[in-house]
Amino acid sequence: MAAIATAAATAFTTLHLSKPSLILPRRHLRTVITSSFSTEFNITFAPPKPKPKPQLQKPSPPESDSPDDQLFIPWIVRDGKGNLIHKTTPPELFFKAMANENTQKKKKKDDKNNSASKGKPAASTVEPKYSKAARRFYNERFREPPQRLAKVLAAAGVASRRSSEELIFAGKVTVNGSVCKTPQTRVDPGQDIIYVNGSRLAKKLPPKVYLALNKPKGYICSAGEKETKSVLSLFDDVMKSWNKRHPGLPKPRLFTVGRLDVGTTGLIIVTNDGEFAHKVSHPSSNLSKEYIATINGTVSKRHLLAISEGTVIEGVHCTPDLVEMLPQQPDISRPRLRIVVHEGRNHEVRELVKHAGLQFLFQEVDFVMSSFCKLIRLFQIHALKRIRIGGFRLPSDLALGKHVELSTANLRALGLKS
Repeated sequence: MAAIATAAATAFTTLHLSKPSLILPRRHLRTVITSSFSTEFNITFAPPKPKPKPQLQKPSPPESDSPDDQLFIPWIVRDGKGNLIHKTTPPELFFKAMANENTQKKKKKDDKNNSASKGKPAASTVEPKYSKAARRFYNERFREPPQRLAKVLAAAGVASRRSSEELIFAGKVTVNGSVCKTPQTRVDPGQDIIYVNGSRLAKKLPPKVYLALNKPKGYICSAGEKETKSVLSLFDDVMKSWNKRHPGLPKPRLFTVGRLDVGTTGLIIVTNDGEFAHKVSHPSSNLSKEYIATINGTVSKRHLLAISEGTVIEGVHCTPDLVEMLPQQPDISRPRLRIVVHEGRNHEVRELVKHAGLQFLFQEVDFVMSSFCKLIRLFQIHALKRIRIGGFRLPSDLALGKHVELSTANLRALGLKS
């Protein structure tokens, strides 16, 4: 009994120490003590998991040399008769192309390092945006053809057409390194190298400019002298701010389309397009021009008939299209006439009024001094204003000395189709 009690106490102590959470109640304690226990315990631990071994790729099986397992690439070619045939071998042209093909790898060059080391500018490897065929198509159909040298110089703003011809005759213009004395030489500013007085002409010509000016009184329509006011001086602000508004483009050389007298006001076109100016100002264009003439004195039907009959100007009989008496306005006491002409002769409206006899203030007085007669003739028309050219009318809100840019519709009204 002592041995059994000792064994039971040892087992109880072992269970209590190994598993402290296991507590046996007293009613089962006698059964545990009285039962037989073995003093040996078979306790084993699971072995550690082995590390996974790297799987080796299995070698691919050797290719069989049997003709059944070989992979053929079909080739569809044409025979001598032009029929499509199926072949298991490539044609001769394929072998020739493979023989002529360059199999060497292209060496990658560092443009920056090579250019810095060799001192040579790196060649641009950027592909062109358009193909050769597309560029050739554009150049043949849309690119402007070469123009006469004098015309190019005038369009670039060097000088007028006549002054440019004088520069060419004087040998001050070179084209591609050689002196050119022929104004009719065809050149392309984008391709040819042109120098004028040692300064190179810009590759890009200035853009076309079309402006409508309400000319004030006392200005002439040419460059003029320093003592005389020029219409072009009214565009000084436009020329000063040109580089800001159009960076990279040369300044245009502006000139007037036709002319107006010093005492005449109203509409005048200012541009740098010579062809457009010639078309508008030439009498063959038949563009009608409308004027408002304020007359000194009294106007009767006889005067209106005399103006309608026309007169001879520069050897050509000019007849106005329309002569109309305008209703009198409360703020203007003098009579006003609306005269429409299409010839475009020099001083045409003034000559028509002069022929009608309205230039004299006192027709009954016989003037003896011819100089005094000339002085009186200066006041043949009190005021003359042009308000329309072709289908374009001077804007009513455009103040004297101000200008406005012509739109596409305005240019079509003036006869410019493209």
